[in-house]
Amino acid sequence: MSEAYDPETNTWTPISDGMVAGWRNPSITLNGCLYALDCRDGCKLRVYDGATDSWNKFIDSKLHLGSSRALEAAAIVPLNGKLCIIRNNMSISLVDVSSPDKHVESNPHIWENIAGKGHIRTLFSNILSSIAGRSGLKSHIVHCHVLQA
Repeated sequence: MSEAYDPETNTWTPISDGMVAGWRNPSITLNGCLYALDCRDGCKLRVYDGATDSWNKFIDSKLHLGSSRALEAAAIVPLNGKLCIIRNNMSISLVDVSSPDKHVESNPHIWENIAGKGHIRTLFSNILSSIAGRSGLKSHIVHCHVLQA
């Protein structure tokens, strides 16, 4: 049996087996929906359906990046109503989850890989390398959080 902790009530409550069985890291809640990655490199998203106690395919980028540890998705963070998938190599995908009925092929703005947009990747790499005290791809992301003023 699995349980979830609610810090507002300081209680533990049982959670359904379907949720636990399909749970993979990283995962996140946004606008009341629970999302989890369905591929190690973060190229597919699934969403949990509480009514059926099951995980459903949500969005597929149709762009598998690879299975190396450097390309492994390390975190998902919310940013202005979208999801940012951050990989160990500091590549980032920005996913608009507001329109799940649209297909990525005909709406490329739904799933945008922003890793090649130089200064963002360099900025994140430099910050995290400075914090970690080392450079290169030997570092591993433990946690990401978006800070907004």
